[in-house]
Amino acid sequence: MKKAIKQVSAMLWRLFIVLKHAFRKPATVRYPEEKRKLPVRSRGRHYLTKWEDGKERCVGCELCAIVCPSQAIYVKPAENEPGEEHSHGERYAGDFQINMLCCIFCGMCEEACPTGAIILGNEYELSGFDRESLIYTKEMLTEKNPGDSGGTPEEKSRALRSGKSKATRCTICFLCLRNRCQAPSDFFMASQSL
Repeated sequence: MKKAIKQVSAMLWRLFIVLKHAFRKPATVRYPEEKRKLPVRSRGRHYLTKWEDGKERCVGCELCAIVCPSQAIYVKPAENEPGEEHSHGERYAGDFQINMLCCIFCGMCEEACPTGAIILGNEYELSGFDRESLIYTKEMLTEKNPGDSGGTPEEKSRALRSGKSKATRCTICFLCLRNRCQAPSDFFMASQSL
């Protein structure tokens, strides 16, 4: 008898939960027609940014390739020739490739870059018909005009510091997702301010 009462009460409790959610407005987004606005710190397509004068930010230091856990980035540095400078440094990226099939969108390349040359934008619809089309070259990654990628590293930094983004997190512990991080709020932006 006790067992039957327990089963009936459990069944009624589950039915109550179903009925409670049955009359709520669904959270479904009609995807291709409607697109959800992503947070400032979301990680999507990679972009190579430029300075305001049109020169490349990338100085070919290869820190992004070194820090990449999936080894998806290839950088071949080249020397700047006098009179034909591509960047403000002594070197620039002669060849820059990202294999999007290997990339795990962790954002470590963005944080490691001392000049803020590589940023991850909000574009997440990345697809192709063959494997070669998903290896992004320097021409595919570089923005045509400064700011075309949807924002500069400085703008992302300002938005994060002003508190407009709740998706702030460092790459040390990822406890920020559960609001349990003990790191200073500017810790993850230290590499951007160099």
